[in-house]
Amino acid sequence: MSLSTIWQLKKSHQVWASGTLALAGYVLMRTIGYHPVTIGLMLAATLIAGLPIFRKAFQAIRYKIVGIDALVTIAVAGAVIIGEYWEAAAVTFLFILGDYLESRTIEKTRSSIRSLMDLAPDQARVRRAEGEVVLSPNEVVRGDLIIVKPGEKIAVDGSVIEGTAYVNQAAITGESIPINRLNGDEVFSGTIIESGYLVIRAEKVGEDTTFARILHMVEEAQDKKAKAQKSLEKFSRWYTPSIILLSAVLYVFTRDIRLALTLLVISCPGALVISTPVSIVAGIGNGAKHGVLIKGGEIIEKLGTVKAVAFDKTGTLTEGKPGVTHIKSFGMSEDEVLRIAAIGESYSEHPLGQAIIREAEKRLNIKLTSPEQAEIIIGRGLRFTLDGQDYLIGNRKLFEQTAIDLDNHEDYLKLEETKGQTAVILGTETDILGIISIADTIRNDAKELVRELKRLGVKHIAMLTGDNQRAAKAVADQLGLDAYYAELLPQDKVEVLNSLGDKYGSVAMVGDGVNDAPALATADLGVAIGGAGTDVAMETADVVLMSADIHRLSYAVGLSRATVNNIRQNIIFALAVVAVLLAGVIFRTVNMSLGMLVHEGSVLLVILNAMRLLRYNESRIQE
Repeated sequence: MSLSTIWQLKKSHQVWASGTLALAGYVLMRTIGYHPVTIGLMLAATLIAGLPIFRKAFQAIRYKIVGIDALVTIAVAGAVIIGEYWEAAAVTFLFILGDYLESRTIEKTRSSIRSLMDLAPDQARVRRAEGEVVLSPNEVVRGDLIIVKPGEKIAVDGSVIEGTAYVNQAAITGESIPINRLNGDEVFSGTIIESGYLVIRAEKVGEDTTFARILHMVEEAQDKKAKAQKSLEKFSRWYTPSIILLSAVLYVFTRDIRLALTLLVISCPGALVISTPVSIVAGIGNGAKHGVLIKGGEIIEKLGTVKAVAFDKTGTLTEGKPGVTHIKSFGMSEDEVLRIAAIGESYSEHPLGQAIIREAEKRLNIKLTSPEQAEIIIGRGLRFTLDGQDYLIGNRKLFEQTAIDLDNHEDYLKLEETKGQTAVILGTETDILGIISIADTIRNDAKELVRELKRLGVKHIAMLTGDNQRAAKAVADQLGLDAYYAELLPQDKVEVLNSLGDKYGSVAMVGDGVNDAPALATADLGVAIGGAGTDVAMETADVVLMSADIHRLSYAVGLSRATVNNIRQNIIFALAVVAVLLAGVIFRTVNMSLGMLVHEGSVLLVILNAMRLLRYNESRIQE
C-alpha cells in the first residue's frame, strides 16, 4: 500500500486496517515470535495508523508548536528503533482509534445544531405576475409575496397579509406549542405551518432572516473559547516540551529507553485538552435547541458563575403591554385629556405611550393626527405642540422644570402609585390638565423565576426601572426581589450595574433588548428576553432568550451551571488519570500499550460525560 493510498483512506478505514494488521501481528508474535512476517504486519499497522499522526506532528512543529502528536511520534519512532514493534503498532492504533471515537462522539454533541440546520427552508412559493413559482430562498427578494401551505416551512421573515394558520415556532423560540398567526402578525423563517395557510410579505430574506442569523451565531459561538479552555491550551504549550525534557532526563539517569518512551506516551494530556471544548459545544447545542442563544464558551462559563441579576421592569418582569386604568381630568373632559395625550404619544414608542394610544383608539374611535412639533426628553417624557398650544406629557421630573406646583395633586399621585399604577401627567407650562393611570401586568412566571434563580445560587436579584418609587416597590414586594432602583435614566442604570458588580462580582442585566441596549452592553453579561426578530437583542446581548418566556432564564442559568460543573469534573478526572499513569510508569507497573489504552479510555469517558449535557432539560432544574 502506497503512502498516497494511505492519505486517501477514511479515518474509519484506517482504524479497521491498522487494527486488523496489529491483531494479526500480535497472534503471530505469540505463536512464532518476531518473525519477519510478524514484523512486517506490525510495521504496516504502525504506518497506516501513524502516518496521519506523524503528519500532524511535523505540521505543528513547522509553526513551533510541540503537541500531543509530537509526543506519540517520538515514542513510536523510539519503539521501532529499539525493536518494540508491537508497542509501536499498539500505540498508533489506540491513538487513531481514540481520535476516531472522539470525532464521532463530538459529532453527536453537535446533533442539536444539525437538527436546527435541518429546519432551514429549502424552497419558497412566490406569487409573481405569471402565477406561483417555486424558488430557492436565496432567490426571494424583499417585498415578494410568499405563499405557505400546511406542512411547509416559512422561508422569510415577514408580515402576514392574508390567511390564518397555526405556526410551530420551535426552531426560533424553542416553544413547541403552535401559535395562531393572523393578518398583520410577524412570522419567521424556519418555522412550520401545521394547519391553515398564509400569504406573507417578505421583509428579511436570505442571510438577513432571524433563522439564518441564529445558525450563524451558534456556529460562531462554538468557536469562541472559554477562559478555562484558553488556560488549558496555554498549559499544554509548556506541558508537552516539559514532558519531552523529563523523558530525556529520565533516560539519562536510568538508561531505560522503554521507561522514557512509556513516559512520553502516557503523559499525553488528550483528555485534559478536550475537557472544556467538548462540554462547551454540548452546552451551546442544548441551549440552541431550547430557544436559548448563548454566544460562546466564555459566555456560558460566565453565566454559570453569575452572582447578581438585575431586571428591567417593563416588558421583562411585566408583560410590557400596560393598559390605561383611570383618567382624572382638570378643567376639561377625560376624553379630551386622552385625545391630546394620545396625539402627543404618537411621536413616542414608549410602552406607556402605546397604552394611551390603544385606549384612545378603543374609546374615542377616531383617527389620531400627529403633533405639529415634538421633542423626546429622555427619562422624563416629551414636549409637543398641537393647534398652536405647547404641551408636556410624562413623569414628575418633566414638570419639575416648570412653574407648576404639584403639591395640589400629590395626594392623588401617591394614591395611584401606592396601588402600583404609573401616573402619566399631561399639562402645559402653567397648568395640569390630567393624570392618566397606567398599570402593567406582572408576568405569571416572574415570581417562580426569582425563586429558581435564588435556588441556583444567585445571591442578589434587583430591578432597575425608570418608573416611580411606589410603582417599583409594589412590583418588587410582590416578586420578593432583594432590591429595586426606581426613576432611573439610562446612565443611572449603568451606574447601578457598576455598583452591583463591585459588591457581588459578576452581574447580569436582563432586558427586552430594545430600550435596554446601554445596560445590556455595560453589564458583565447581557440577557435579552424575547429576541426573536429583534436586531438590537441579537447584536447587543450575550445571551438571547428567543421567546418571551422569561422562565427560560432559569433554564439558561441551570444549563450553564451544569456546563461549568461538567468542565470541572472533566478537568479533575483528566488530571487524576495522568497522575495515576505517571505513578504507574515510575513504579514500573504500566507499560506503553496499557498506558495508551487507559489514556484513550479517559478521553472517551470525558466525551461521554460532556454528552450528558445534551440530555439536560427543564426537569433537571428541580433537582
